[in-house]
Amino acid sequence: MADEPSRAEDIARPPWWRSIGPALITACVVFGPGSLVTNANMGANYGCGFLWLLAITAVLMGTYTTMGARIGVVGGATPCTLVAARLGRPAAATIGTVLALVCCSFQFSNNLAAAAALRSLFPAIPEWVVLVALNGVIIVFLFTAREIYRVIEWAMKAMVAVILISFVSNLVVAKPRLLDVLAGFIPGFPEAKTGDAEGILILIPALIGTTFSVAAAFFQGNLVREKGWTIREYTRGVGDAIAGVAVLASMSAIIMVTTATVIPGEPATDVGTLARALSPLLGPTAHSIFCVGLLAVAMNPFLINAMIAGTILADGFGAPARLADPWPRRLTVAVLLAGMGVALVALAWGERPVYLVLFGQGMTVLGGPLMAAAMLWLANRKDVMGERRNTLALNILGGVGFLAVLAMALRVIWILSQKLA
Repeated sequence: MADEPSRAEDIARPPWWRSIGPALITACVVFGPGSLVTNANMGANYGCGFLWLLAITAVLMGTYTTMGARIGVVGGATPCTLVAARLGRPAAATIGTVLALVCCSFQFSNNLAAAAALRSLFPAIPEWVVLVALNGVIIVFLFTAREIYRVIEWAMKAMVAVILISFVSNLVVAKPRLLDVLAGFIPGFPEAKTGDAEGILILIPALIGTTFSVAAAFFQGNLVREKGWTIREYTRGVGDAIAGVAVLASMSAIIMVTTATVIPGEPATDVGTLARALSPLLGPTAHSIFCVGLLAVAMNPFLINAMIAGTILADGFGAPARLADPWPRRLTVAVLLAGMGVALVALAWGERPVYLVLFGQGMTVLGGPLMAAAMLWLANRKDVMGERRNTLALNILGGVGFLAVLAMALRVIWILSQKLA
C-alpha cells in the first residue's frame, strides 16, 4: 500500500481541473456506437420510461469505476500486478488474457462503426480506404508519440466536448417535454411504441451491458497509474471517477431523450440508420452537427479499446505496462490490425462474421464476473487498501453489480446454447 502523504505534499496538489482525465477516458471507451444505438432504440421504443434504469446502471458503473481508481491509487500498482503478487502470475495472466480477448473480439465493431460514421459525412470515399488510412495513422502515432497518455487524455477531452455540444444542440432543437423526462426516473415498465413487447428482453440487457462495463472499470486502475497518482490524490481519483461516470450517464440520457422526442416508434438498428432517421426531423444543420458528434462517438473507443487489450495483456504477463512501453504498443498494433482485417472481410461479405460475434459474447461471459470478483477481492484486502477498504455500502453496491454481470453471463450462455443447439 502507498505511503501516507506529508502535509507539504498535500498542499502542493495541482488544481482540480488538471486532475480530470482517467475516468473521462473510461467514459469514452464505454460510450461507443453500441451505447449510442442502444440508448437511441430505448428512447424510440419506450420514450423516457427507462431513464430510471439508466440511472441505476450508472450508479453501479460509478461504484466499480471508483473502486478501480481506489485500487490503483491506494494499492500503489495496477490491479494485475496486485493480483500477481498475491495469487501468482498465472492468475494475473488469466485475467489479462480474458480482458484482452473481450476487447480484441469486438475491435472489428469499432472499425465498422467508424466506417459508418465517416460514410455519413463523406459518402464518396470507399469504406476500405477509410479504415486502412485510419488504422495506419493510429499505428504511426503509437510508434512516434512520446507522451501517449497525455495526448490521449487531451484528445478524449476534446471528443467529449464535441459530443456534448453536438448532442445538447440537437436536444435543444428536439424540445422534449420536461414532465416526460422527469417521469422517466420513476421506476416502471412502459409499453413499447412499436408493438414489439419482446424487444424489451433485448434492450434492457443491452442498456446494462453498454453502460456498466466492468472491463473499463478494471482498467481504471491502470489509468490512474499512468496519471502518476499516489495516495495523495485519493480524493481526486474518486472525484474524477464520479465525474467520468456522470458524463457517460449524461450522454446516454441525452440520446435517449432526443430519440424519444424526435423518432418515437422508429428504432434505428445502426449508427448510419440513426443518422438518416434524424436528418429530416432535425433539419440539415442539426443533422450535420449530429454526424460530427457521431464521428466522435465512433472514434472514442477505437484506439482506447485496442490499447486496453494490449496494455492489460502485457500487464498480466508481467511486462512493463505503461502505454508508452514497447510491449503494450506492439500488442495494441496487433489488435488494431486484427480488428481492421475482420472488418474489411465483413464489409466484403456484407455482414458481420457470426462466429466472431459468438466468440466475443463467450469472452464477455467469462470476463465480466471474473473481473468484478477480482476487483471486489482486491478492494476488501487490508494489505492492499489498508483503512480505505470497501465500506459496507460499497460492498452492497458491488455485490449487486456482480450479480448483474453474472445474470447477464447466464443469459448469454442460454442464448448461445439456443443458437448452437
